[in-house]
Amino acid sequence: MIRHATAAALLVAALAAAPLGAGAKAEDIRIAHVYGKTGALEAYAKQSHIGFMMGLEYATEGTMEIDGRKIVVIEKDTQLKPDIGRAALAEAYGDDDVHLAVGPVSSGVALAMLPVAEEYGKLLLVEPAVADSITGENWNRYVFRTGRNSSQDAIANAVALGKDGVTIATLAQDYAFGRDGVAAFREALADTGAKLAFEEYAPTDTQDFTASAQRIFDAMKDIEGRKFLFVIWAGANNPISKIKAMEPERFGIEIATGGNILAAMKAYKALPGMEGATYYYHDIPKNPANDWLVSEHEKRHGSPPDFFTAGGMSAAIAVVEGIRKAGSTDTEDLIAAMEGMSFETPKGTMTFRAEDHQALQSMYHFKIRVDPEVEWGIPELVRELKIEDMNIPVRNTR
Repeated sequence: MIRHATAAALLVAALAAAPLGAGAKAEDIRIAHVYGKTGALEAYAKQSHIGFMMGLEYATEGTMEIDGRKIVVIEKDTQLKPDIGRAALAEAYGDDDVHLAVGPVSSGVALAMLPVAEEYGKLLLVEPAVADSITGENWNRYVFRTGRNSSQDAIANAVALGKDGVTIATLAQDYAFGRDGVAAFREALADTGAKLAFEEYAPTDTQDFTASAQRIFDAMKDIEGRKFLFVIWAGANNPISKIKAMEPERFGIEIATGGNILAAMKAYKALPGMEGATYYYHDIPKNPANDWLVSEHEKRHGSPPDFFTAGGMSAAIAVVEGIRKAGSTDTEDLIAAMEGMSFETPKGTMTFRAEDHQALQSMYHFKIRVDPEVEWGIPELVRELKIEDMNIPVRNTR
């Protein structure tokens, strides 16, 4: 009796030392979604979470179970602050004892979270933070990413804009997302014949872009040939409409940018014929996962799925397929199963590259068409840039 009582006491003590998320059981699959529910990228976060939950539903055929184990999703709000994101992830791994985590929205927050995954030896599936350094110089083996990286954005947009005789200036946010994006774009342009003549960076909370625009205009106005201002911007205060109001065409400068969420693409209606490249637009991919996402999102939310909804769904599918393939939630089993793994998403096939766990995926060269009945500029497909069409550099040093 004493031995049994002692064993029971030890079991209680062990469970107390490793508390689970509310309502979770030991056999449940516990996933933390650590993302910026509040702050400037709140719209992105909402889309990402809706997509993630819909993706779990789709991948499990509505059961929300994998191999008979219930999926429990625990949400954490980073508030877009690196220190809070780092603490939230540590809490998820430590106190909630999650098997893996997904997120965040901001590249700056993601970079703060990467060492936590390594410290705890648990997976962090990055979605949708973009900076190259996440799967580059700051990467570790516990990090996977379904979101596209800056190089994928840059190479796709370089294909769309880069030609002999073209000169480009950039305007980007002054943090990891913007600076990594410009660095990758500069590198990608090198093989196109185009020239990157000027780089302008602005704080993420900038409201007045007059000074930035004037510096760009001064640098570009006397250059001959076709000229673009390529904007790399995420979240609130998107400068496109404000700069368009300053009439850059006076200097022969055309505005160009990549894809964005539907609300931001309302500004694209003033830019018919503008070309760029995008990660996702609901009308472009043709596959069963996207058909389901578009149909179900319309039914449930009265609107098409957006940029980051597709990303959230892709992350969820990757999680489900990885656990199924591993037959386990053990971290080492998951890493072995997911390295090189291909899986079907709303964008078609993605493949986790073994060297850096970056998901290789299609991008879409578009041209804006304006329809008076549609609130935003419509990115019509010019060309799908498939995995084999883009040479995405491996940038990690480990």
